[in-house]
Amino acid sequence: MEVYIMETAQLYQLFLQRHSVTTDTRNISPGDIFFALKGPRFNGNTFAQQALSMGASYVVIDEPINFTDDRIIRTTNALSALQQLSHYHRKQFNIPFIAITGSNGKTTTKELVNAVLSSTYKTYTTRGNLNNYIGIPLTLLKIKKDAQLAVIEMGANNPKEIEGYCKYVQPTHGLITNFGKAHLEGFGSIEGVRKAKGELFDYLKNNNGTAFINEDDEFMSQMSKGIKEIITYGTTSGDTRGKISNNNIFLNLKISGSSDDLNTHLVGEYNLANVLASVAIGRYFKVPEAKIKVAIETYIPTNSRSQIIKKDSNTIILDAYNANPSSMKAAIENFAKMDVADKVLLLGGMMELGNESNHEHEQIINMINQCSWYKVVLVGPQFKEIKNPYINLENSTDAKEWFREQDFKNTHILIKGSRSMQMENILE
Repeated sequence: MEVYIMETAQLYQLFLQRHSVTTDTRNISPGDIFFALKGPRFNGNTFAQQALSMGASYVVIDEPINFTDDRIIRTTNALSALQQLSHYHRKQFNIPFIAITGSNGKTTTKELVNAVLSSTYKTYTTRGNLNNYIGIPLTLLKIKKDAQLAVIEMGANNPKEIEGYCKYVQPTHGLITNFGKAHLEGFGSIEGVRKAKGELFDYLKNNNGTAFINEDDEFMSQMSKGIKEIITYGTTSGDTRGKISNNNIFLNLKISGSSDDLNTHLVGEYNLANVLASVAIGRYFKVPEAKIKVAIETYIPTNSRSQIIKKDSNTIILDAYNANPSSMKAAIENFAKMDVADKVLLLGGMMELGNESNHEHEQIINMINQCSWYKVVLVGPQFKEIKNPYINLENSTDAKEWFREQDFKNTHILIKGSRSMQMENILE
């Protein structure tokens, strides 16, 4: 028979017996509670029986299915049930919850902050970039009783998303990395981006929270007014200050209050603010300076985020996890400044820009024109629609073939593009 559970508290008691949930039958572990979520191209309800046969202890469905079992939990909306369950779990903790959002650098900043805090505290954080309406609840539900701190990454493509996440994450502390031209198709304009990301600050204002503010960004300072406690960082002012001491390939910093340089494995001065934020948060939570230094210096980027790859005599900067006009310009600008050998650009198109797409891609081409490059390859129809003197290829498969035909030696190569362009395939 079907089991009808109307109260989240009842579902939570089942969760406490298992402490594990999933939304994907491909990674079910024995005892998991399976939530049958729906999307444009899938319907988890059709996998309910399979989930049980694979070892799920219960399945949470929101549509009639063609079999009965006393392990079936019927709800009106499986996604809502998952989010409410995560909120119920969140309320069991009286510890700092640090929310991180922004247009660029969210995941890198989250990883740095987690590395710093984990050196001293039992810290739970978002795995990878599970920062959406499904990933955030799953992250919350993985937090165990021994948690001393939690770091939650929040992504957003549309207004009111961050506001919605805050309702069940209930952050006590927050950080916005920056306001850039990301997801303009959903936000409409840079003003829309600021307003949407600023929903985190609105929550902190209304709930006596603490914000970590980059004082180099005037909008950040303006939008944070009214927040109970503000901790600042920046290059010329702030509670934590830092400047670049060397930026040949890896970013090296001089931090206020520290006698030693901070030697990172991060590429690009655009990561300066991310490092300063992690230092500021570490200091706020009284992490010893020596542990902050070790945590940051031993952090190595992965998953196509400013990765340094040595291939024969060549050095490749693989920054292909995602791209928008702000991050693309920052990466190109930083690469242009590097005092290194012949430089090659392999750039993929930028997505989700709506009516601004042609204009923004044209701006990137204009920027490329200002510098001298050994070779420039532009990948995707977004660039091809705009007249330019460079090599234009249709997709990353074509780019991979082109790359294989080259005989680069002692060359530095920047590979960047939006996630859907799959620019990392060039190196396969």
